[in-house]
Amino acid sequence: MNIRPLLDALDLQEDAAQALADDLRAQMDDLQTRLREAETHLEHLAITRKTVIGLADRLPAGPPDLPEHPDYPRILDAFNHAAGPLRAKDVCEALGHELLPKNVEGTRAKLKRLVKFGILTEADTGNFARKQ
Repeated sequence: MNIRPLLDALDLQEDAAQALADDLRAQMDDLQTRLREAETHLEHLAITRKTVIGLADRLPAGPPDLPEHPDYPRILDAFNHAAGPLRAKDVCEALGHELLPKNVEGTRAKLKRLVKFGILTEADTGNFARKQ
């Protein structure tokens, strides 16, 4: 019996298995490198999170969100162009509202709300100014 064809077939299978093993080892090396990079990135993110949390109480609070009404940005614009404190009537005029009591009182309520948000101050009763 001639075993040479059998040995040749075994050589072919052995070579294929060796090539597959070499390919898998290369993939494992690549995956281990990528895993190390991902773990390093996770460590950096954890350090960043810890740093941000540690600094959060030292950061100044941002300006509060204004209520959703078109007058608020216009009111602040009026104060940005004013040389001194404004009264509710002055703001009404700047907004182009008629000087009716309901308009003046509505504007005064908005000004008081801006004082509560810490955006304006009420220097003395009825006189509002931009907080410095």
